[in-house]
Amino acid sequence: MELGMIGLGRMGSNMALRLMRGGHNVVVYDPIEESVKTLTEEGANGAGSVAALVGKLAAPRIVWVMVPSGEAAEDVIDKLAAELTAGDTIIDGGNSNYKDSMRRAAAVAEKGLYFLDVGTSGGIWGLEGGYCLMVGGDYGVYQRLEPIFQTLAPSPRDGYGYVGPSGAGHFVKMVHNGVEYALMEAYAEGFELMQAKQDFPLNLAQISQIWRYGSVVRSWLLDLTAAVLQEDPGLHNVQAYVEDTGEGRWTIEESINLGVPIPAITDSVQVRFRSRQDSPFSGRLMAALRKKFGGHAVRTREG
Repeated sequence: MELGMIGLGRMGSNMALRLMRGGHNVVVYDPIEESVKTLTEEGANGAGSVAALVGKLAAPRIVWVMVPSGEAAEDVIDKLAAELTAGDTIIDGGNSNYKDSMRRAAAVAEKGLYFLDVGTSGGIWGLEGGYCLMVGGDYGVYQRLEPIFQTLAPSPRDGYGYVGPSGAGHFVKMVHNGVEYALMEAYAEGFELMQAKQDFPLNLAQISQIWRYGSVVRSWLLDLTAAVLQEDPGLHNVQAYVEDTGEGRWTIEESINLGVPIPAITDSVQVRFRSRQDSPFSGRLMAALRKKFGGHAVRTREG
């Protein structure tokens, strides 16, 4: 299957590579020319603009967008909608607000275009391990494009699925990220408590390894915690400054609108705000974890 990919950050580039390895023909575009060049050397067909990318695809076209939510996504999708023709499909695999996805799906439908919102999880590890994909939009389009999702997923059977109409994919991913925030915070608090217990010579890296096997709290995030603590047990080289990309805030807003209490997720977002004000151990651990699973930059401590 042939498709275009717009947005060649680390995750978008890795997705394009996985698709090519799976036998798909991929046309790529990014404003950063070096990113396009790197993928063309791997076998992709490079394009110098959105219009050029569309021109290199045969109808009905499929274009996967992997750009930041908000203005960047809006701009790219508007440009695509102006170039594509009836029957073509836009896939937004970024972290757009689900309300924006509902609006965009309705807008492009007026031009005869299809729109899928695909919540995508897997970070920088997805190239080898696959991506978790939560798909919203027209079910018939989902079925037609399922080979793409099967290639990107951990296996042709697991880790992806259709979750509902337009907006549902990004809504589910929003909640997923809220849960992710809370899980990271729970690990960070637990390890901070153990780190503070000076009565015992606790080796946090060792304990994280013990917990990885047989424990009810074992998880991939715990695997990454163990790796982080093995590399830098005291996290002396990481500043406790943890960004958020919006999904946690949106999850809290939705809980307020629906009257559904989510105290753990809410607290985890508040702690991220706190991390930007001082330097607690829990914040440093979360910052290191974000770098570990998603390749996000961290602020290093001075001295």
